Amino acid sequence: MAIHPIEYRYGSKEMKKIFEEENKLQKMLEVEAALAEALAAYGIIPKDAAETISKKANIREVKIERVKEIEKEIKHDVMSVVKALSEICGDAGKYVHLGATSYDIVDTANMLMIKEAVEILLKDLMEIKDILKEIAKKTIDLVCIGRTHGQHALPITYGFKFANWIDEIDRHIERIKTIKDKRLVGKMSGAVGTYAGFGKLGEDIERYVMKKLGLKAARISTQVISRDIYAEIILNLALIASSFYKFAKEIRNLQRTEIFEVSEPFGERQVGSSTMPHKMNPINCEKICSLARVIKSYTIVALDNVSLEHERDLTNSANERIIIPECFILLDEILKTFKNVIRDLKFYPKNIEKNLYMLKGINLSEAIMIELTKRGMNRQEAHELLRNLALKAMRENKNFLEILVKDKTIRKYFSEEELSNLLEPKSYIGLAREKVMKILEET
Repeated sequence: MAIHPIEYRYGSKEMKKIFEEENKLQKMLEVEAALAEALAAYGIIPKDAAETISKKANIREVKIERVKEIEKEIKHDVMSVVKALSEICGDAGKYVHLGATSYDIVDTANMLMIKEAVEILLKDLMEIKDILKEIAKKTIDLVCIGRTHGQHALPITYGFKFANWIDEIDRHIERIKTIKDKRLVGKMSGAVGTYAGFGKLGEDIERYVMKKLGLKAARISTQVISRDIYAEIILNLALIASSFYKFAKEIRNLQRTEIFEVSEPFGERQVGSSTMPHKMNPINCEKICSLARVIKSYTIVALDNVSLEHERDLTNSANERIIIPECFILLDEILKTFKNVIRDLKFYPKNIEKNLYMLKGINLSEAIMIELTKRGMNRQEAHELLRNLALKAMRENKNFLEILVKDKTIRKYFSEEELSNLLEPKSYIGLAREKVMKILEET
């Protein structure tokens, strides 16, 4: 019976398959096979022995049930793999794992799994960016109210809002590429990282193994790869999750009943509440925010793992069995959920327009202030004047233009027509369109 929601609720089959027990075992066997091949290439073990080990080093031959059976007896996970592989290799079995330590196998196998996982994340990020670029093009001239501190600020466009998201996602794509190019490192350096078990050929053997597996060799390691590398990977996943937390929260806020400018898709037969039939809750965006919190919390664990004792201790081992697969699987769920949300994101132009004009012009006070300064008034005096007039308009619930045209100081500088033009929000979006176009061209 399934217990963890990852087993039945979160993550794609593709991502979860990477971190299944069988694939982890397969990756460990691939490392053992690569080691045997390297040892044979440098004349340390017979070539036919390496061929036998390589032939047998797969989960069709090495059964996971047998590995668990051995582990139950000897209480050592990697040695259980070694024994299970050795016993089916005949005389060649005596050469399995020669010169290696457990984490030569575990760390290198971990990186093989992470290598597969980051490709899925990269693909999803690229697809999301492309979808957002199409939406940004369509909404490049859709003017809406910008908000700061939860208050109406100056007008922006929806295209401008999405261009900011695109730029952020583009940075995450670069971070994933950095992981691929620089952080996917394995090791084959022995018990404390000195290659003592391999002698003078240690680095050559390590390079051979990593080339065979498609990884880079760590520049130096102890019994383990330094955990700052793992922490960096987890931190990058948390950064990505945090951005999508932000994007999803923005959609949730814009879907509020009193705002309702956009909403996530809501199926014809979808139920929003068990008791309130009218509800259309943003459950997908809420799920994104919820799962992102889990990923962010695991950064503390990953950072604590950096400070292992001496050449290593085992305090990272148990938690890495949890945080590595969970961070990738949950982020996979976040990205795929967000992709589905934005593919069918709903816009409500009437509400966008209503909210844009809600404050009856007072949110364009900056435009009047700047023009006053251009026409000769002290900037600070203009600010104070507009502040008082804006507050007056709010207190009296009047159109800002009505308040402005009655002010003697203002009328010295502007005609009513000029004030009306300055208070048009769709004319006060600065370089929003140009910035969107630039982001679309550069990403």
